[in-house]
Amino acid sequence: MKTIAITIDENTLKSLEELAENSVKGTRSRSRIIRKAIREFVAKESKRRREARGILQKHRARLAREARALVSEQVKV
Repeated sequence: MKTIAITIDENTLKSLEELAENSVKGTRSRSRIIRKAIREFVAKESKRRREARGILQKHRARLAREARALVSEQVKV
């Protein structure tokens, strides 16, 4: 594991420490809580990006037609 330094505001740190204090023994480490939060965030963000790419792929042809139509209209103006 690598050690990093982060800057965190007082309210977030207070919330983190309260969470650590009220956690089940063995999960009270602030570092462990932050690692878990980052893993969950990365998983959620990866899923969101995959879904966004899927939506773009699904509508690719229609979006291309609409873009060509818009460009054609602007050329006429």
